[in-house]
Amino acid sequence: MANSKGRVAGKVALITGGASGLGAESARLLAAEGASIMLTDRAAEAGQAVADEIAAAGGKVHFLTQDVVDEARWIEVVAETKKRFGRLDILVNSAGIGGFSELMTMGLADWRNMIAVNLDSIFLSMRYSGPVMAEGGGGSIINLSSILGKVGTPGASHYCASKGGVLMLTKAAALEWAPLKIRVNSVHPGYIETAMVQNALREIPNGNEMRDQLITKHALGRLGMAHEIAEGVLFLASDASSFMTGAELVIDGGYTAA
Repeated sequence: MANSKGRVAGKVALITGGASGLGAESARLLAAEGASIMLTDRAAEAGQAVADEIAAAGGKVHFLTQDVVDEARWIEVVAETKKRFGRLDILVNSAGIGGFSELMTMGLADWRNMIAVNLDSIFLSMRYSGPVMAEGGGGSIINLSSILGKVGTPGASHYCASKGGVLMLTKAAALEWAPLKIRVNSVHPGYIETAMVQNALREIPNGNEMRDQLITKHALGRLGMAHEIAEGVLFLASDASSFMTGAELVIDGGYTAA
C-alpha cells in the first residue's frame, strides 16, 4: 500500500474516529499515498481491525484507543505519535457523533455531550497537536464539520451548533497559526453512507421516509460515499492545497447549492 511517490509520502498523520466511516476511509487513502498513520478510536477492536487491514496492504500504521473528550489521553496520544514516528504533519479530526433531538425537549446532558464530542475534542486535538506541528515546521489540520455547520435543519440544533463551532474554530485557528505554517481547513460533507448516518435514521420513527427526503435534497440524487470525502481530506493534507487555509471544502452533492 505505501507509495514512496504518493501525495503524502513521508508525512505522519494522526486520524481520530478511525474505526469506521470517514476516519477509516481517510486512513486507508492517506496510507496508500505514503503517510504513516496513527489511528485512534474508542472502539478498540474495530479500530485495530482497520489498522491491521492497512498494515496487511503494506501501510505503516499504529492504533491507539482514545476517547477524544479526555484531555489527559490527548497528551498521551500526541506524545506516543511523536515517539513512534518522530513528528506530526497531518491531523484529521474525524471523530464525532450525530443524532436528532427536538429543541423543546432536549436535555442539557444531551446538548453537552454533542458539544463535547464534536467541538471540545477538536479544541483539545489542536491544543496538543499544534505545538508538535510547529516544532516540525508546520503541517495541515483537517477538521470534519458538516453541511449542517453551514445550514440548519429541524431536530438537530445541538448537532448544527457543534459543527458550526467547528467551522469558526477552524477559521480562527487558521489565522492564528498561519505564521507557524500550520494550515487549518474544514470539510463539510453532505449526508454520507456511513454507520453514523444510518444509526441516526434508525433512531427516528420515519427513518426510511427521512432518508428518501434527504436524497432529494442532494442535486446529484444520492447520498455520498466515504471515499469521496477521503479524497477531499487527502487533497487538504497534501501540498496540492498549499495555498489553502481557513477554507471550507464542501463535498455535498449539491445540497447547499439551492
